[in-house]
Amino acid sequence: MSAPALTPVVVRLKLSLLRNGLRQSGGRKAAYIASAVLALLFAALQLLGLIALRGHAHVESLAVLAVAVLGLGWAVMPLFFPGGDETLDPTRLVMLPLRPRPLVRALLTASLVGIGPLFTLCLLVGSVVAVARGGAAFAVGVVAVALALLVCVAFARAVAAANVRLLTSRKGRDLAVLSGLVIAVGAQVVNFGAQRLGSAGLGELDPVANVLQWVPPASAIGAVHAVGEGSYGLAAVQLALTAGALVALLAVWSRHLTRLMTSPDGSTLPTAETAARQRSSTGLGRLLPSGRTGTAMERSLRYVWRDPKTKAAWVTSLAIGLIVPVFNAWQGTGSVYIACFAAGMLGIQMYNQFGQDTSAFWMVAMTISSRRDAYVELRARALALLLITLPYATLVTVVTTAMLGDWRRLPEALGLSFALLGAMLATGAWTSVRFPYSIPQEGYKNVAPGQTGLAWISIFGGMIAAAVLCAPVIALTIWLNVSAEGDDWSWLLLPVGTLYGAAITVMGLRLAAPQTARRLPEILGAVSKG
Repeated sequence: MSAPALTPVVVRLKLSLLRNGLRQSGGRKAAYIASAVLALLFAALQLLGLIALRGHAHVESLAVLAVAVLGLGWAVMPLFFPGGDETLDPTRLVMLPLRPRPLVRALLTASLVGIGPLFTLCLLVGSVVAVARGGAAFAVGVVAVALALLVCVAFARAVAAANVRLLTSRKGRDLAVLSGLVIAVGAQVVNFGAQRLGSAGLGELDPVANVLQWVPPASAIGAVHAVGEGSYGLAAVQLALTAGALVALLAVWSRHLTRLMTSPDGSTLPTAETAARQRSSTGLGRLLPSGRTGTAMERSLRYVWRDPKTKAAWVTSLAIGLIVPVFNAWQGTGSVYIACFAAGMLGIQMYNQFGQDTSAFWMVAMTISSRRDAYVELRARALALLLITLPYATLVTVVTTAMLGDWRRLPEALGLSFALLGAMLATGAWTSVRFPYSIPQEGYKNVAPGQTGLAWISIFGGMIAAAVLCAPVIALTIWLNVSAEGDDWSWLLLPVGTLYGAAITVMGLRLAAPQTARRLPEILGAVSKG
């Protein structure tokens, strides 16, 4: 009896994985349904919007750019969301007697099942309808939609296969941390681009589209437009580029599948020389103070570098803290004072310090037997944070000032930033003791069930308290700006803000230290719930 065809089996496997995943919990099913409805609604609105733009003088530039961005999204999706599709990991099929070519064909077909391909199909159909002129263009559009969709899916599969050993390791999963950075940057870029297009029109996209129309999968949409203009030779070349890209991606994917099926996994095994070099190097530890202070500082910095949840929070704060003031300055609508946003974003990292340790906090708790021990521990954590936040806040303030050309207000902005940072360190230390909460190690939640109220009180209550503590420096800044002779004394805000921030930090740490020593059992119980 002949073996059943592989493609239907893999498609049924994909559907079974999806169905069984939704059966795990009602919350997961509700989240999937809600995301599917929102994605399809957005796809439908895009489809209708592109159709409504049919006949616009520059609609082809918008369609080409949209498809190019869509292709880029498919390429980076496996890197940022490696757990989004379990079938992206072909190593699960290593033990089966499967040949690469039939497996590529089966996985490619299975990849067309899902919300992502349907969203892509809607965008591609809308782009073709928007740019096609005449029956020949619509006929070519059918081929263009199929080729572009297959290129997008094959691109994602080839990238996933090339990096599957990395993506399934612990360090590889940390790549998902960059998704926060990409989302933050992308949101600001889209916002800035929308404002520019709103004032200048779609004609601003023509230079970019003239280049992207030769890059698959956008070249398929360029071919549809070329047929409508009567440039059949140009359209043939652009379709050939898209088809060639599909063949090349399938070949790359097949080669990596063959390698995965036949070679051992040595990607996470360091050589003896590398391991010895890692053991002999202490890195940053050589530059830190000796004793408990240096040890606690190094521990905190290692959390930033190694713990996925902590790293994600830091990457997001660093990105948004730079993007918001710089983009506002770039658009000419910002002020040097908005650079304080960077200090505020990074100061949040001081909140829930013990919750970041999760259940490992018990080892720290065993070393705290007095107020002095608690003070040194809190001070070391604050110093570790300052190693990053002080130079970063300074850099963002200087860059924002340079973009605006308002150098006279640089001392004021720096003084306010340092005062705000000190206030957030002080309130962060106190709320870490009074309102600790657990951060689950698995999944995407940052607060354990039942502790959401504690998290809100800790973060938002602490931020309000920090703003109140900064009131004297803010009042002094306002007075100097409205005073007739204030410009001559505005430079004083830098030393005043720096000293005030340092004093507030020390005061907050000293107030939190006795509470830490007294409430250790309660803190340990709160942070160990996840």
